[in-house]
Amino acid sequence: MRGAGTLLALLGLLPALPPPLPALSPAAPALARRSARSRSVSQVCVKKSLIFRSNTPYPTDIIAVPGGHDLFCVQLDDSKLNYFQQPQVIKESDFMKFSEKYGRHSFIAPSQVQPSFSAFYRAGDPILIYFDSSSVLSTLRQPVKMGASGLCADGNPAGFLDSKSTSCTRIFSNLSRSCMTDPALDAASYYRDFTVLKVPVSGTIVQSMKVNVAAVAPPGAPHLRNNTCTNVVSEVIYEVEYSGTNGIQSVSVQFKVSNISGNFGSSLQQHFTLHFWSKTLSRTLPRSGNPGYITGAPLLTANNGAMQHMSILQSESDGSCSQFLRHTVEFGRNMRTGCKLSLSPLLEVSNCSYMQQKLYRALQGMNRAEDLAITGSAHSTQREEWTTILVQNCSMQAVNCTSCCMVPVTLEIQILWTKVGLLSNPQAQILGARYSYQCHPLKFLGAHTVPVTTVVTFTDVTNWPEPPRGQPQRHWKLPFDIFFPFRVALDSEGSYRGDLAGYFLLILIMSSILCF
Repeated sequence: MRGAGTLLALLGLLPALPPPLPALSPAAPALARRSARSRSVSQVCVKKSLIFRSNTPYPTDIIAVPGGHDLFCVQLDDSKLNYFQQPQVIKESDFMKFSEKYGRHSFIAPSQVQPSFSAFYRAGDPILIYFDSSSVLSTLRQPVKMGASGLCADGNPAGFLDSKSTSCTRIFSNLSRSCMTDPALDAASYYRDFTVLKVPVSGTIVQSMKVNVAAVAPPGAPHLRNNTCTNVVSEVIYEVEYSGTNGIQSVSVQFKVSNISGNFGSSLQQHFTLHFWSKTLSRTLPRSGNPGYITGAPLLTANNGAMQHMSILQSESDGSCSQFLRHTVEFGRNMRTGCKLSLSPLLEVSNCSYMQQKLYRALQGMNRAEDLAITGSAHSTQREEWTTILVQNCSMQAVNCTSCCMVPVTLEIQILWTKVGLLSNPQAQILGARYSYQCHPLKFLGAHTVPVTTVVTFTDVTNWPEPPRGQPQRHWKLPFDIFFPFRVALDSEGSYRGDLAGYFLLILIMSSILCF
């Protein structure tokens, strides 16, 4: 052994060991002990709390100190206590003799046992991917943070049905070089050149077992401009559709990009999300009412039976359209949003159809809403609880412009709703919805960004019934001869005119009582 300092360095736990404690007398219990042969053995000790783990093959000792901290001790370098003999010098004539005596095969062929897979994915199983160009079978990765620094560990496999989000940090010592060469910064590395296997396959992989990864509005490749790396992937979101034991049915991915400035020591925070959903078991969404919609609750939409919230475009701080974040449409609240959608002049301005489809996808969202829930507690399996969204596309024919492309720039979502049920507890119910697009001619030359707008309006078409009659009113009807006793008294006592004022006063009092 090389001594205490070398051993503790091998432990990898102390970056710099303090100077060794001086060797005390062999009688000191903490620094020396007697061996079976009464040989004095010197040791260097530190507090046991400083040692997290000892992975050395050499003997160590834990000494308990009464009333103090336990000590972790390592033997000092002592020529009399060497564990290995001093190796002898091997001459050329002795080489074959030692080689035959101690030698063995340098290379042992590993077992060529093929990994065995089940017939279908189980929860937590790694998702298999296949690279056609190299015929390599691998697993889909979801980077996670490693240690206190939070640096990205790219080897973490994504687990089946394990929907979660992770984040980590990447640090670049030379950003100008990493910008163009690091695949973690390029969106293409997250969906190109590989396919996802529907179910685990250990034998021949046929085409029907492969699922392509569909990128939603994929950004361009990173490039360096004025010491700034643009189009750098900062967020990756995988949406995986599965169907029980039939495995994975579809995979889509969307990105959020950002820019990194600087060169030495630049860093980037990346986020990775994996979400699984099924048509037969739709996403768990909270009710938006029971049964009628509640004002401010999100609108429920469906696409081939998969429920989701209706959403519209959201802008970033610089006014550009966010590629991931979208505003949720809330019932009863009119909304208007606007942002600028970036277009790549090298690829897209020469293809009008591609630009039109990109703008339509951006306005509609990743999963286009096909049906709208009539009530806030609609079930995806009850077809009568949904209404089809009407779509009114605009004309794609440019007006008086031969070098223009008609592209959708405005989406107006019109929603008609009414109140039904009892007047004492009316329930909000949607009657119908329409997506109306408005187009504008876009010139090919010099078009890098397109301003787009989304408008949501709610129209109340409630047909209120006539109000019911109120409470019956009191209509007092006095007998026609109610004053007959007084008239008789007046006729018989005509001499008593002085009492006439008293009778009139009495009549007024009775009239006031009867009227109220």
